[in-house]
Amino acid sequence: MSRSWERKVERNSKNINARRKKDGKDRISAPAQQVDRFKGRSYVVPILLVLLMAFFIIVSQPWSSDFQQSQGLFWGTVGCYFLLAIFYYLRRPFLSIYKDSLETRRFSGYKRLKPTEIRKITVQPGYVTIETVKGTNWVFSKLMNLYPIQAMGERLHAFATANHIEWEKKDK
Repeated sequence: MSRSWERKVERNSKNINARRKKDGKDRISAPAQQVDRFKGRSYVVPILLVLLMAFFIIVSQPWSSDFQQSQGLFWGTVGCYFLLAIFYYLRRPFLSIYKDSLETRRFSGYKRLKPTEIRKITVQPGYVTIETVKGTNWVFSKLMNLYPIQAMGERLHAFATANHIEWEKKDK
């Protein structure tokens, strides 16, 4: 199906679902969009937070008699740093590749790129770089976030070919 036809089908199914909702009926099933999601694992920020927590404990020396702070508040702060480290470890970074867009989560929320917003996709050993027309480039690293770069590169190559995006593969 062409994209304009897919948009028409999506728009009409949205109208029909709204009408069916008013009538108290179930929704018609929306066509499932194929998505490939590549997940990494963030370990750098949690390690930095744990090291910061250890530095805070060593510098403050809560075991000494000269400790001038509240014990409960101090250990509560240390515990919050530890919980934040666990949160960042469990919150896995990802790259979702749809038929006509790419999506990832950054510190400021979910970001989506359409093919017209992508200048070039570069794959090299250990890294995938998506150069955008406007804004910062998206870099996915095996070293920093343990992404499966080989599988991502193959799927991004298919995405670039289908959407006529410049593709480059570098070998050291």
